[in-house]
Amino acid sequence: MLVVMDSHATPEQVDEVVRAIRAMNLAAHPMPGATRTAIGITGNVGAVDPRTLEVLPGVLELIRVTKPFKLASREMHEADTVVRTPQTVIGPGTFTLIAGPCSVENEDMILRTAEYLMGRGVRLLRAGAFKPRTSPYSFQGMGLEGLKILEKARKKTGIGIVTELMDTDNAGAVEDAADVIQIGTRNMQNFSLLKRVAKARKPVLLKRGMAATLEEWLMAAEYVMAGGNYQVILCERGVRTFNDHSRNTLDLSVIPPAKKLSHLPILVDPSHGTGKRDYVPPMALAALAAGADGLLLEVHPDPEHAQSDGAQSLSFPGFEKLLEGLRGLAGPLQKQIQ
Repeated sequence: MLVVMDSHATPEQVDEVVRAIRAMNLAAHPMPGATRTAIGITGNVGAVDPRTLEVLPGVLELIRVTKPFKLASREMHEADTVVRTPQTVIGPGTFTLIAGPCSVENEDMILRTAEYLMGRGVRLLRAGAFKPRTSPYSFQGMGLEGLKILEKARKKTGIGIVTELMDTDNAGAVEDAADVIQIGTRNMQNFSLLKRVAKARKPVLLKRGMAATLEEWLMAAEYVMAGGNYQVILCERGVRTFNDHSRNTLDLSVIPPAKKLSHLPILVDPSHGTGKRDYVPPMALAALAAGADGLLLEVHPDPEHAQSDGAQSLSFPGFEKLLEGLRGLAGPLQKQIQ
């Protein structure tokens, strides 16, 4: 259910509606808009009697939300969401680049990459301190020491940090180190983890599960938003199919329906989506054309010697060439590269 307030409703009237909703043992989610405030209601297992709320001062109308994902739905929040970090914004009119190595390998490499990216206008660095790997013998990341390196890179260069949280035990440390907390594909339906980041004060980048439908993906976002964190960014990173020509199948066809159903910004990860650096630039350009709000890219100063995912990582010259192409396409699409 969505309570739409009159455009002249006062803050006190909004607060009164919120109190009335909570008195019904339901959760109230005020969503200020450009012209009026709407208040989403979640937690009900049955229909809400509208008469209790529609008589309150300042209430214009009550609208029933039909989608199972309430807070992530455009029925609840029509305008596109803008997610802000101290360094940049992600949302309508922008095309935000998040780039960096798959994992934190050493301090020198991270600082070198951060300085390089800042020099090209990229304000968010991606790198994993904790790495979920298919093989237990593969490099698992540097852990807490990796987080310290990322914090040092932010302090020295001003770049924002996007890094993955794998378990609730390290949630506090990752939240302190990161500007955006990443939930990886393997954890998209780790509901304990989703409930934990719902309490975080940082935006959450939610990768699509490798076999998840669009509705399952949005329901995972709903877990985060239902807990009070409305700063959610979706990320398409490829799904598992029968193809044998790439690591995954990058499902760019999910962008238009995701945009139609949800107000949340959506990024695309063509590095994991293809698994081969030669395929990353054309799919990155296609993501921009398809309506994505940005990219999550793997960029490494020496991909041939990367400790993880070197085959899908762009070199610095390769990233320069892609950036040139993105800037050429962004203008006609009325997007600003961030």
